[in-house]
Amino acid sequence: MKILVTGGAGYIGSFMVKRLLERGDEVVIADSLERGREEVVETRAQFKKGNLLDKNFVAEVFKDIKYDAVIHFAGFILMGESMENPGLYFTNNVFPSINILEEMVKSGSNNFIFSSSAGVYGNPESVPIIEESQTRPTNPYGESKLMVEKILKWFYKTKNINSVALRYFNASGASLDGSMGEAHIPESHIIPNIIYALLQNKPFELFGNDYKTKDGTCVRDYVHVLDLVEAHVLAIEKIKKDNGNFIYNVGTGNGYSNKEIIEMVEKVSGRKVDVNYSSRRPGDADELYADPTKIKNELGFDPKHSGLETIVRTAWKWHNK
Repeated sequence: MKILVTGGAGYIGSFMVKRLLERGDEVVIADSLERGREEVVETRAQFKKGNLLDKNFVAEVFKDIKYDAVIHFAGFILMGESMENPGLYFTNNVFPSINILEEMVKSGSNNFIFSSSAGVYGNPESVPIIEESQTRPTNPYGESKLMVEKILKWFYKTKNINSVALRYFNASGASLDGSMGEAHIPESHIIPNIIYALLQNKPFELFGNDYKTKDGTCVRDYVHVLDLVEAHVLAIEKIKKDNGNFIYNVGTGNGYSNKEIIEMVEKVSGRKVDVNYSSRRPGDADELYADPTKIKNELGFDPKHSGLETIVRTAWKWHNK
């Protein structure tokens, strides 16, 4: 298959590209490198550098190519930044998606896999969260993802663009051998930030201990990046055989608090984490963890690497390589 991966120089995107190449697919990467890393770009893939906000660049990416599938990772992911600069998030997360979809219509490419987010749910009325749960984003990042999901519904109804929106819970972990891992600039995810604090002999800053949870800290569902990538492979197979506009949670159904994450890092590292508590970040939900029944039943998803200790051990190995 010929597959376009936007954001293929990012954390999840780079794992995706490697997995597709291992499958024997022909891969084209589109990335601006504004927040991606050039050193992780696979040399076996064709790389097109440019900004997906630029319609001319998007047209060039699709020139004379009919892709069997487009996997759209590219976008900004910092919840706190989205509260400070909402326009940046609506611009960078929504308009590129429209540009890609319009070129797909022109080129006859009609299978689209979208990196959505559990952030579309906001503060859910109950957990675990099912796909039919009410969507009430509490920040512009989550809102931007929900906007694209709504756009995908209309592109299916009017232009027959099949789509799968994968609502990620917390992507985490590294390759089992520690050769690939997470390195956002800036880094916003809790596991690498705890590890960075340990390696730099600095206190770890934890945002909020007054949430309505079992220990006062946020509860989240962590899914290993290798399992997350496999969900995309399953999504490709889904829309190869079934036309439609599909939505799936990608999580494990288990929620871990920030304190439990800290305790696991301490267990894996054998070191004590010095924690400084600060006020909660605006827009942060109390608890977010998935009911993954739908993706397991319909796609056969099996998060076999997503035990918390495996996640933290692989991350620790990557950051200590």
